[in-house]
Amino acid sequence: MVKTIEPSFVAECVSTSVSKKHIYGAVLCVESGDNNLSLLYGAGNLTKNKPYFIASVTKLYVTTVILKLRSEGHLQLDNKISEYFSDETLHELHIYKGKDYSKDITIKHLMSNTSGIPDYFSSDAVKELVAGKDQSWGFDRVIESAKQKNRKFAPGKKTQYSDTNFQLLGRIIETIIKKDIHTVFKEYIFNELNLVDTYLFEDVDDTQPATMYYKDKELHLPKYMSSIGPEGGIVSTAKESMVFLKAFFNGHFFPKEYFIELKDWKLLFGPGLFFYGVGIANQPISIKELKSGLIGHWGQTGAFSFYHPGTDLYFTGTTNQFFGQNAAAGMMLKLIKNKK
Repeated sequence: MVKTIEPSFVAECVSTSVSKKHIYGAVLCVESGDNNLSLLYGAGNLTKNKPYFIASVTKLYVTTVILKLRSEGHLQLDNKISEYFSDETLHELHIYKGKDYSKDITIKHLMSNTSGIPDYFSSDAVKELVAGKDQSWGFDRVIESAKQKNRKFAPGKKTQYSDTNFQLLGRIIETIIKKDIHTVFKEYIFNELNLVDTYLFEDVDDTQPATMYYKDKELHLPKYMSSIGPEGGIVSTAKESMVFLKAFFNGHFFPKEYFIELKDWKLLFGPGLFFYGVGIANQPISIKELKSGLIGHWGQTGAFSFYHPGTDLYFTGTTNQFFGQNAAAGMMLKLIKNKK
């Protein structure tokens, strides 16, 4: 007999998470696939309906648009990115062992983090941001930074997490649709799902999203967050993130058959230990079930949006801490064990 999850247990999990070191607030929404379970709790300095930066969970929204465009016949995943960028942009984008691979990279390479294009979001960039040095990045600066870094493999040969890939995907989307990524997200996803508290962060004076933390320090990075649109710039709530997550997995935007291709898991060792497929991540929760863990995406802010097929549970929320993934994973794991 499948166990149900008591509301008091979910509330306790969320409350306990804010007792962890440097976790000042947490919010969690958990729902079952059959909709018989739908619970939402906030704790600490986060209310359950507070908007927050979803950071790299934004990549699921990019994946959604790409796959929708594919289903409509506007692109194929094996299309070369040279179809969408000028020679100037591609110039020396990817040179490895003396060979230029810049025009051999495909959309799928970008989505699966197998392009070999370096991540601009390196240790130096991270150090400056967590030290409170707010700065604008954006497409041109990202590409120039990536071009200055060492390439470690030819496209398709290995896997390396790179935010640069999703900046390129965002620009490809804009080129195809002929609208900016803000408008694309709004028309293709936010309006489609009637999301009223979800938007792309662009106004540096916008104080709606919850303040992020880096350890014990408040982290105010409006210039940075407003400049990284397709890579991590969406603001949402746990409830609206749940609406999107269920639509993503249940075939609202693209055929469910596509998931067979997306689950081409390759192990990543950074920015954490997890598998990456094609535009989606897989977080193992036990050694016995390495490739059947949580499917979805993490955000650097402690944000999460995951589906666990084994228990048919969906999870969204945040711990709002720059390195808050462990506390978030702890909440989800407790609920999964409780459900079994």
